[in-house]
Amino acid sequence: MSNLLIKCMAVLTMDGEADIIRDGEIAIKNNQIYHVGTAGTTPADFKPDQVMERPQMVAMPGFVNCHTHAAMTLFRGYADDMPLMQWLKEKIWPLEEHLTPNHVYKGTLLSCAEMIKGGTTTFTDMYFAMDRVAQAVEESGMRAVLSRGMVGLGPNAEKAMKESITFIEQWHGGAGGRVTAMFGPHAPYTCPPEYLKRVIEQARKMNVGIHIHLAETEDETSEIIERYGRSPVILMEETGLFEVPVLAAHCVHLDDRDIEILARNRVSIAHNPQSNMKLASGVAPVTRLKEAGALVGLGTDGAASNNNLDMLEEMRTAALLQKVSTGKATALPAREALRMATADGALAVGLGDRVGKIKPGLLADLILLDMHKPHLYPLHDLHAHVAYAASSADVDTVIIDGQVVMENRRLLTMDEDKVLQEAQAAAESLIKAKEARK
Repeated sequence: MSNLLIKCMAVLTMDGEADIIRDGEIAIKNNQIYHVGTAGTTPADFKPDQVMERPQMVAMPGFVNCHTHAAMTLFRGYADDMPLMQWLKEKIWPLEEHLTPNHVYKGTLLSCAEMIKGGTTTFTDMYFAMDRVAQAVEESGMRAVLSRGMVGLGPNAEKAMKESITFIEQWHGGAGGRVTAMFGPHAPYTCPPEYLKRVIEQARKMNVGIHIHLAETEDETSEIIERYGRSPVILMEETGLFEVPVLAAHCVHLDDRDIEILARNRVSIAHNPQSNMKLASGVAPVTRLKEAGALVGLGTDGAASNNNLDMLEEMRTAALLQKVSTGKATALPAREALRMATADGALAVGLGDRVGKIKPGLLADLILLDMHKPHLYPLHDLHAHVAYAASSADVDTVIIDGQVVMENRRLLTMDEDKVLQEAQAAAESLIKAKEARK
Protein backbone atom coordinates (compact mmCIF):
# COMPACT_ATOMS: atom_id res chain seq x y z
CA MET A 1 0.00 0.00 0.00
CA SER A 2 1.17 3.52 -0.74
CA ASN A 3 -0.06 7.10 -0.77
CA LEU A 4 -1.79 8.16 -3.98
CA LEU A 5 -2.97 11.62 -5.05
CA ILE A 6 -5.53 11.85 -7.87
CA LYS A 7 -6.16 15.15 -9.65
CA CYS A 8 -9.13 15.20 -12.01
CA MET A 9 -11.69 17.42 -13.73
CA ALA A 10 -14.37 16.52 -11.16
CA VAL A 11 -15.13 14.23 -8.26
CA LEU A 12 -18.63 12.78 -8.07
CA THR A 13 -18.67 11.88 -4.37
CA MET A 14 -22.25 10.51 -4.10
CA ASP A 15 -22.20 12.04 -0.60
CA GLY A 16 -25.15 14.35 0.04
CA GLU A 17 -26.83 16.79 -2.34
CA ALA A 18 -23.77 18.88 -3.25
CA ASP A 19 -21.88 15.84 -4.48
CA ILE A 20 -19.84 17.29 -7.36
CA ILE A 21 -16.41 18.81 -6.73
CA ARG A 22 -15.10 20.55 -9.85
CA ASP A 23 -11.33 20.54 -10.42
CA GLY A 24 -11.01 18.03 -7.60
CA GLU A 25 -8.39 15.94 -5.94
CA ILE A 26 -8.44 12.81 -3.81
CA ALA A 27 -5.72 11.75 -1.39
CA ILE A 28 -5.55 8.02 -0.66
CA LYS A 29 -3.50 6.82 2.28
CA ASN A 30 -2.89 3.07 2.18
CA ASN A 31 -6.41 1.68 1.58
CA GLN A 32 -8.45 4.65 2.84
CA ILE A 33 -9.60 7.97 1.47
CA TYR A 34 -7.64 10.57 3.42
CA HIS A 35 -8.94 13.76 1.81
CA VAL A 36 -11.25 14.90 -0.98
CA GLY A 37 -11.66 18.49 -2.09
CA THR A 38 -10.83 21.10 -4.70
CA ALA A 39 -7.35 21.36 -6.17
CA GLY A 40 -4.74 22.44 -3.66
CA THR A 41 -6.73 21.60 -0.52
CA THR A 42 -4.97 18.35 0.39
CA PRO A 43 -3.22 18.82 3.76
CA ALA A 44 0.49 19.57 3.52
CA ASP A 45 1.36 16.60 5.70
CA PHE A 46 0.19 14.21 2.97
CA LYS A 47 3.18 13.01 0.97
CA PRO A 48 2.08 11.08 -2.14
CA ASP A 49 4.18 8.25 -3.53
CA GLN A 50 2.32 8.60 -6.82
CA VAL A 51 0.32 11.40 -8.45
CA MET A 52 -2.30 10.68 -11.12
CA GLU A 53 -2.92 13.74 -13.26
CA ARG A 54 -6.23 13.08 -15.02
CA PRO A 55 -7.59 16.48 -16.19
CA GLN A 56 -10.18 14.94 -18.52
CA MET A 57 -11.50 12.32 -16.12
CA VAL A 58 -14.18 12.15 -13.44
CA ALA A 59 -13.63 10.19 -10.24
CA MET A 60 -16.59 8.45 -8.64
CA PRO A 61 -17.25 5.50 -6.31
CA GLY A 62 -16.94 2.06 -7.88
CA PHE A 63 -20.19 0.32 -8.73
CA VAL A 64 -21.73 -2.20 -6.33
CA ASN A 65 -23.35 -5.15 -8.12
CA CYS A 66 -25.90 -6.30 -5.54
CA HIS A 67 -26.82 -9.63 -7.13
CA THR A 68 -25.10 -11.97 -9.53
CA HIS A 69 -23.98 -15.54 -10.06
CA ALA A 70 -20.43 -14.87 -11.16
CA ALA A 71 -19.42 -18.28 -12.52
CA MET A 72 -22.47 -18.32 -14.79
CA THR A 73 -20.39 -16.29 -17.23
CA LEU A 74 -19.55 -19.79 -18.54
CA PHE A 75 -23.21 -20.12 -19.62
CA ARG A 76 -23.34 -16.79 -21.45
CA GLY A 77 -25.27 -17.33 -24.69
CA TYR A 78 -25.91 -21.01 -23.94
CA ALA A 79 -29.66 -20.70 -23.32
CA ASP A 80 -31.61 -17.64 -24.40
CA ASP A 81 -35.15 -16.47 -25.15
CA MET A 82 -36.90 -18.72 -22.62
CA PRO A 83 -39.03 -18.06 -19.51
CA LEU A 84 -37.27 -18.50 -16.15
CA MET A 85 -38.51 -21.91 -15.00
CA GLN A 86 -38.12 -23.54 -18.43
CA TRP A 87 -34.67 -21.91 -18.74
CA LEU A 88 -33.65 -23.30 -15.34
CA LYS A 89 -35.16 -26.79 -15.59
CA GLU A 90 -34.31 -27.58 -19.23
CA LYS A 91 -31.00 -25.80 -19.70
CA ILE A 92 -29.23 -24.34 -16.67
CA TRP A 93 -29.77 -26.93 -13.93
CA PRO A 94 -28.82 -29.89 -16.18
CA LEU A 95 -25.59 -28.14 -17.15
CA GLU A 96 -24.83 -27.16 -13.55
CA GLU A 97 -24.83 -30.85 -12.62
CA HIS A 98 -21.46 -31.07 -14.38
CA LEU A 99 -19.89 -28.03 -12.74
CA THR A 100 -16.65 -28.67 -10.85
CA PRO A 101 -14.99 -26.28 -8.40
CA ASN A 102 -12.42 -25.52 -11.10
CA HIS A 103 -15.18 -24.52 -13.53
CA VAL A 104 -16.55 -22.16 -10.89
CA TYR A 105 -13.09 -20.68 -10.31
CA LYS A 106 -12.45 -20.07 -14.02
CA GLY A 107 -15.92 -18.60 -14.56
CA THR A 108 -15.54 -16.30 -11.57
CA LEU A 109 -12.16 -15.04 -12.77
CA LEU A 110 -13.79 -14.21 -16.10
CA SER A 111 -16.57 -12.32 -14.34
CA CYS A 112 -14.05 -10.43 -12.18
CA ALA A 113 -12.18 -9.32 -15.29
CA GLU A 114 -15.44 -8.18 -16.91
CA MET A 115 -16.67 -6.39 -13.81
CA ILE A 116 -13.40 -4.55 -13.17
CA LYS A 117 -13.31 -3.36 -16.78
CA GLY A 118 -16.87 -2.06 -16.31
CA GLY A 119 -16.08 -0.17 -13.10
CA THR A 120 -17.59 -2.61 -10.59
CA THR A 121 -15.54 -2.80 -7.42
CA THR A 122 -17.90 -4.88 -5.22
CA PHE A 123 -20.17 -7.75 -6.23
CA THR A 124 -22.62 -9.94 -4.33
CA ASP A 125 -22.61 -13.56 -5.37
CA MET A 126 -24.69 -16.67 -4.69
CA TYR A 127 -23.41 -19.91 -6.17
CA PHE A 128 -21.48 -23.14 -5.49
CA ALA A 129 -17.87 -23.95 -4.55
CA MET A 130 -17.66 -20.60 -2.81
CA ASP A 131 -14.15 -21.19 -1.52
CA ARG A 132 -13.00 -21.12 -5.18
CA VAL A 133 -15.08 -17.98 -5.77
CA ALA A 134 -13.36 -16.40 -2.77
CA GLN A 135 -10.00 -17.45 -4.18
CA ALA A 136 -10.80 -15.67 -7.46
CA VAL A 137 -11.87 -12.58 -5.51
CA GLU A 138 -8.65 -12.60 -3.51
CA GLU A 139 -6.50 -12.91 -6.64
CA SER A 140 -8.37 -10.28 -8.67
CA GLY A 141 -8.32 -7.67 -5.91
CA MET A 142 -12.10 -7.22 -5.94
CA ARG A 143 -14.43 -6.82 -2.97
CA ALA A 144 -17.28 -9.33 -2.67
CA VAL A 145 -20.20 -10.45 -0.53
CA LEU A 146 -20.43 -14.21 -0.99
CA SER A 147 -22.99 -16.87 -0.14
CA ARG A 148 -23.18 -20.55 -0.93
CA GLY A 149 -26.50 -21.23 -2.67
CA MET A 150 -28.73 -23.49 -0.57
CA VAL A 151 -31.70 -25.59 -1.65
CA GLY A 152 -33.72 -26.84 1.30
CA LEU A 153 -35.60 -29.45 -0.71
CA GLY A 154 -33.87 -32.58 -1.94
CA PRO A 155 -30.83 -34.62 -0.96
CA ASN A 156 -28.28 -31.79 -0.67
CA ALA A 157 -30.05 -29.68 1.95
CA GLU A 158 -27.82 -30.74 4.85
CA LYS A 159 -24.68 -30.62 2.72
CA ALA A 160 -25.52 -27.04 1.75
CA MET A 161 -26.04 -26.10 5.40
CA LYS A 162 -22.71 -27.58 6.50
CA GLU A 163 -20.78 -26.11 3.60
CA SER A 164 -22.32 -22.68 4.23
CA ILE A 165 -21.29 -22.72 7.89
CA THR A 166 -17.76 -23.85 7.01
CA PHE A 167 -17.43 -21.23 4.30
CA ILE A 168 -18.53 -18.43 6.63
CA GLU A 169 -16.15 -19.60 9.34
CA GLN A 170 -13.24 -19.66 6.91
CA TRP A 171 -13.89 -16.64 4.70
CA HIS A 172 -15.96 -14.01 6.52
CA GLY A 173 -13.58 -11.05 6.69
CA GLY A 174 -11.09 -12.88 4.46
CA ALA A 175 -8.88 -11.56 1.64
CA GLY A 176 -7.70 -8.72 3.84
CA GLY A 177 -11.27 -7.81 4.75
CA ARG A 178 -12.48 -7.72 1.13
CA VAL A 179 -14.70 -10.81 1.51
CA THR A 180 -17.95 -10.70 3.47
CA ALA A 181 -19.87 -13.95 3.86
CA MET A 182 -23.62 -14.54 4.11
CA PHE A 183 -26.06 -17.44 4.02
CA GLY A 184 -27.71 -17.98 0.64
CA PRO A 185 -31.01 -19.90 0.77
CA HIS A 186 -32.10 -19.91 -2.86
CA ALA A 187 -35.77 -18.92 -2.65
CA PRO A 188 -39.01 -19.60 -0.73
CA TYR A 189 -40.09 -22.19 -3.33
CA THR A 190 -36.88 -24.22 -2.86
CA CYS A 191 -36.40 -23.61 0.87
CA PRO A 192 -39.44 -24.42 3.05
CA PRO A 193 -40.08 -22.45 6.26
CA GLU A 194 -38.62 -25.07 8.60
CA TYR A 195 -35.35 -25.11 6.68
CA LEU A 196 -35.30 -21.31 6.55
CA LYS A 197 -35.79 -21.12 10.32
CA ARG A 198 -32.60 -23.14 10.75
CA VAL A 199 -30.79 -20.81 8.36
CA ILE A 200 -32.07 -17.78 10.29
CA GLU A 201 -30.89 -19.32 13.56
CA GLN A 202 -27.40 -19.90 12.14
CA ALA A 203 -27.25 -16.41 10.62
CA ARG A 204 -28.13 -14.88 13.98
CA LYS A 205 -25.59 -17.10 15.73
CA MET A 206 -22.80 -16.21 13.29
CA ASN A 207 -23.83 -12.54 13.01
CA VAL A 208 -24.15 -12.53 9.22
CA GLY A 209 -26.90 -11.67 6.77
CA ILE A 210 -29.01 -13.68 4.33
CA HIS A 211 -29.14 -13.36 0.53
CA ILE A 212 -32.29 -14.82 -1.10
CA HIS A 213 -34.33 -14.64 -4.32
CA LEU A 214 -37.80 -13.30 -3.56
CA ALA A 215 -40.99 -12.80 -5.61
CA GLU A 216 -39.10 -12.98 -8.91
CA THR A 217 -41.83 -14.41 -11.15
CA GLU A 218 -45.61 -14.58 -11.27
CA ASP A 219 -45.44 -18.39 -11.32
CA GLU A 220 -43.33 -18.43 -8.15
CA THR A 221 -45.73 -16.09 -6.38
CA SER A 222 -48.74 -18.17 -7.44
CA GLU A 223 -47.03 -21.38 -6.30
CA ILE A 224 -46.30 -19.95 -2.84
CA ILE A 225 -49.84 -18.59 -2.46
CA GLU A 226 -51.27 -21.97 -3.48
CA ARG A 227 -48.97 -23.86 -1.10
CA TYR A 228 -49.08 -21.55 1.93
CA GLY A 229 -52.06 -19.24 1.39
CA ARG A 230 -49.95 -16.08 1.50
CA SER A 231 -47.51 -14.13 -0.67
CA PRO A 232 -43.77 -14.93 -0.58
CA VAL A 233 -43.05 -11.69 1.30
CA ILE A 234 -45.71 -12.33 3.97
CA LEU A 235 -44.51 -15.94 4.30
CA MET A 236 -40.95 -14.74 4.83
CA GLU A 237 -42.01 -12.23 7.47
CA GLU A 238 -44.01 -14.90 9.34
CA THR A 239 -41.05 -17.29 9.08
CA GLY A 240 -38.85 -14.69 10.83
CA LEU A 241 -36.50 -14.08 7.91
CA PHE A 242 -36.57 -10.32 8.28
CA GLU A 243 -35.37 -10.48 11.88
CA VAL A 244 -31.82 -10.66 10.48
CA PRO A 245 -30.28 -8.49 7.72
CA VAL A 246 -31.70 -9.66 4.38
CA LEU A 247 -30.73 -8.91 0.80
CA ALA A 248 -33.69 -9.89 -1.37
CA ALA A 249 -33.06 -10.25 -5.09
CA HIS A 250 -35.69 -9.22 -7.67
CA CYS A 251 -38.88 -8.44 -5.67
CA VAL A 252 -40.85 -8.04 -8.90
CA HIS A 253 -44.34 -9.27 -7.98
CA LEU A 254 -45.38 -7.22 -4.96
CA ASP A 255 -48.65 -5.76 -3.75
CA ASP A 256 -49.01 -2.78 -1.42
CA ARG A 257 -48.81 -4.93 1.70
CA ASP A 258 -45.64 -6.63 0.48
CA ILE A 259 -44.04 -3.25 -0.19
CA GLU A 260 -44.99 -1.99 3.28
CA ILE A 261 -43.49 -5.11 4.90
CA LEU A 262 -40.21 -4.82 2.99
CA ALA A 263 -39.87 -1.12 3.79
CA ARG A 264 -40.79 -1.52 7.46
CA ASN A 265 -38.32 -4.34 7.98
CA ARG A 266 -35.53 -2.48 6.14
CA VAL A 267 -35.07 -5.39 3.75
CA SER A 268 -32.42 -4.56 1.16
CA ILE A 269 -33.63 -5.14 -2.39
CA ALA A 270 -31.41 -5.99 -5.37
CA HIS A 271 -33.15 -4.78 -8.54
CA ASN A 272 -32.08 -6.66 -11.71
CA PRO A 273 -33.96 -4.95 -14.55
CA GLN A 274 -32.23 -6.46 -17.59
CA SER A 275 -32.49 -10.05 -16.38
CA ASN A 276 -36.12 -9.48 -15.40
CA MET A 277 -36.82 -8.10 -18.87
CA LYS A 278 -34.97 -10.85 -20.75
CA LEU A 279 -36.70 -13.66 -18.84
CA ALA A 280 -40.04 -11.79 -19.06
CA SER A 281 -40.30 -11.93 -15.26
CA GLY A 282 -41.87 -8.49 -15.06
CA VAL A 283 -41.04 -4.96 -13.92
CA ALA A 284 -40.17 -4.47 -10.24
CA PRO A 285 -42.11 -1.56 -8.67
CA VAL A 286 -38.94 0.34 -7.79
CA THR A 287 -40.59 3.75 -7.73
CA ARG A 288 -43.24 2.55 -5.26
CA LEU A 289 -40.64 0.76 -3.15
CA LYS A 290 -38.51 3.89 -2.90
CA GLU A 291 -41.55 6.05 -2.12
CA ALA A 292 -42.34 3.67 0.75
CA GLY A 293 -38.80 4.13 2.09
CA ALA A 294 -37.35 0.80 0.98
CA LEU A 295 -33.63 0.49 0.26
CA VAL A 296 -33.00 -0.55 -3.36
CA GLY A 297 -29.67 -1.34 -4.98
CA LEU A 298 -28.83 -2.59 -8.47
CA GLY A 299 -27.65 -5.98 -9.69
CA THR A 300 -27.00 -7.61 -13.02
CA ASP A 301 -28.00 -11.18 -12.10
CA GLY A 302 -25.85 -13.80 -13.86
CA ALA A 303 -24.39 -13.39 -17.33
CA ALA A 304 -26.51 -16.36 -18.47
CA SER A 305 -29.66 -14.24 -18.18
CA ASN A 306 -28.47 -10.72 -18.91
CA ASN A 307 -26.01 -11.38 -20.84
CA ASN A 308 -23.33 -9.17 -19.35
CA LEU A 309 -22.26 -7.73 -15.99
CA ASP A 310 -22.32 -4.08 -17.07
CA MET A 311 -23.56 -1.85 -14.25
CA LEU A 312 -23.67 1.28 -16.41
CA GLU A 313 -26.09 -0.49 -18.75
CA GLU A 314 -28.08 -1.75 -15.77
CA MET A 315 -28.35 1.73 -14.29
CA ARG A 316 -29.62 3.26 -17.51
CA THR A 317 -32.09 0.40 -18.04
CA ALA A 318 -33.40 0.74 -14.48
CA ALA A 319 -34.09 4.44 -14.92
CA LEU A 320 -35.72 4.14 -18.34
CA LEU A 321 -37.80 1.12 -17.34
CA GLN A 322 -39.34 2.95 -14.36
CA LYS A 323 -40.17 5.93 -16.54
CA VAL A 324 -41.98 3.89 -19.18
CA SER A 325 -43.69 1.54 -16.71
CA THR A 326 -45.05 4.37 -14.54
CA GLY A 327 -45.76 6.76 -17.41
CA LYS A 328 -43.76 9.44 -15.59
CA ALA A 329 -40.62 10.94 -17.11
CA THR A 330 -39.62 12.09 -13.61
CA ALA A 331 -39.49 8.53 -12.21
CA LEU A 332 -36.04 7.39 -11.04
CA PRO A 333 -33.97 10.40 -12.17
CA ALA A 334 -30.27 10.14 -13.01
CA ARG A 335 -28.95 11.00 -9.55
CA GLU A 336 -31.16 8.35 -7.90
CA ALA A 337 -30.09 5.72 -10.42
CA LEU A 338 -26.46 6.60 -9.67
CA ARG A 339 -27.09 6.24 -5.95
CA MET A 340 -28.61 2.81 -6.50
CA ALA A 341 -25.46 1.74 -8.33
CA THR A 342 -23.10 3.12 -5.67
CA ALA A 343 -24.03 4.44 -2.21
CA ASP A 344 -27.40 2.70 -1.89
CA GLY A 345 -25.94 -0.52 -3.27
CA ALA A 346 -23.22 -0.42 -0.64
CA LEU A 347 -25.85 0.06 2.07
CA ALA A 348 -27.93 -2.77 0.62
CA VAL A 349 -25.10 -5.30 0.91
CA GLY A 350 -24.13 -4.16 4.41
CA LEU A 351 -21.04 -2.15 3.45
CA GLY A 352 -22.43 1.38 3.59
CA ASP A 353 -20.03 2.37 6.35
CA ARG A 354 -17.05 1.25 4.26
CA VAL A 355 -17.64 1.95 0.55
CA GLY A 356 -20.09 3.56 -1.89
CA LYS A 357 -18.98 7.18 -1.49
CA ILE A 358 -15.81 9.19 -1.93
CA LYS A 359 -15.52 10.45 1.60
CA PRO A 360 -12.62 10.69 4.07
CA GLY A 361 -12.40 7.62 6.28
CA LEU A 362 -14.06 5.25 3.82
CA LEU A 363 -12.15 2.60 1.92
CA ALA A 364 -10.65 3.69 -1.40
CA ASP A 365 -12.91 1.90 -3.89
CA LEU A 366 -13.24 4.29 -6.83
CA ILE A 367 -13.08 4.57 -10.59
CA LEU A 368 -11.97 7.16 -13.14
CA LEU A 369 -14.20 7.76 -16.18
CA ASP A 370 -12.62 9.25 -19.30
CA MET A 371 -14.98 12.06 -20.31
CA HIS A 372 -13.01 13.03 -23.43
CA LYS A 373 -15.27 11.08 -25.76
CA PRO A 374 -17.69 12.31 -28.48
CA HIS A 375 -20.70 10.77 -26.72
CA LEU A 376 -19.88 12.70 -23.53
CA TYR A 377 -19.70 16.19 -25.10
CA PRO A 378 -20.93 18.81 -24.36
CA LEU A 379 -21.04 18.44 -20.58
CA HIS A 380 -24.23 19.96 -19.22
CA ASP A 381 -25.11 17.60 -16.36
CA LEU A 382 -22.59 15.15 -14.92
CA HIS A 383 -25.17 12.91 -13.25
CA ALA A 384 -27.11 12.58 -16.51
CA HIS A 385 -23.97 11.90 -18.53
CA VAL A 386 -22.89 9.03 -16.32
CA ALA A 387 -26.38 7.56 -15.96
CA TYR A 388 -27.57 7.97 -19.56
CA ALA A 389 -24.58 8.39 -21.88
CA ALA A 390 -21.45 6.73 -20.44
CA SER A 391 -20.43 3.17 -21.29
CA SER A 392 -18.21 0.60 -19.60
CA ALA A 393 -15.51 1.35 -22.19
CA ASP A 394 -15.19 4.82 -20.62
CA VAL A 395 -13.84 3.33 -17.38
CA ASP A 396 -10.11 4.04 -17.52
CA THR A 397 -8.87 3.31 -13.99
CA VAL A 398 -10.19 1.18 -11.12
CA ILE A 399 -8.92 1.33 -7.55
CA ILE A 400 -10.09 -1.18 -4.92
CA ASP A 401 -9.01 -1.06 -1.29
CA GLY A 402 -6.36 1.48 -2.28
CA GLN A 403 -4.84 -0.82 -4.92
CA VAL A 404 -4.84 0.17 -8.59
CA VAL A 405 -6.29 -2.94 -10.28
CA MET A 406 -6.79 -1.37 -13.71
CA GLU A 407 -5.08 1.60 -15.35
CA ASN A 408 -5.43 2.82 -18.94
CA ARG A 409 -7.93 -0.07 -19.29
CA ARG A 410 -5.19 -2.62 -18.60
CA LEU A 411 -5.87 -5.16 -15.86
CA LEU A 412 -3.00 -5.20 -13.38
CA THR A 413 -3.98 -8.11 -11.12
CA MET A 414 -4.91 -10.61 -13.84
CA ASP A 415 -3.57 -11.95 -17.13
CA GLU A 416 -6.60 -11.08 -19.24
CA ASP A 417 -5.75 -13.27 -22.24
CA LYS A 418 -5.11 -16.28 -19.99
CA VAL A 419 -8.41 -15.72 -18.15
CA LEU A 420 -10.33 -15.61 -21.45
CA GLN A 421 -8.66 -18.70 -22.89
CA GLU A 422 -9.17 -20.77 -19.74
CA ALA A 423 -12.81 -19.70 -19.44
CA GLN A 424 -13.45 -20.78 -23.03
CA ALA A 425 -11.83 -24.16 -22.36
CA ALA A 426 -13.85 -24.57 -19.15
CA ALA A 427 -17.13 -23.83 -20.94
CA GLU A 428 -16.32 -26.30 -23.71
CA SER A 429 -15.46 -29.03 -21.19
CA LEU A 430 -18.83 -28.47 -19.48
CA ILE A 431 -20.73 -28.96 -22.71
CA LYS A 432 -18.72 -32.09 -23.51
CA ALA A 433 -19.46 -33.55 -20.06
CA LYS A 434 -23.20 -32.93 -20.54
CA GLU A 435 -23.21 -34.44 -24.04
CA ALA A 436 -21.33 -37.53 -22.82
CA ARG A 437 -24.07 -38.15 -20.24
CA LYS A 438 -26.74 -38.51 -22.98
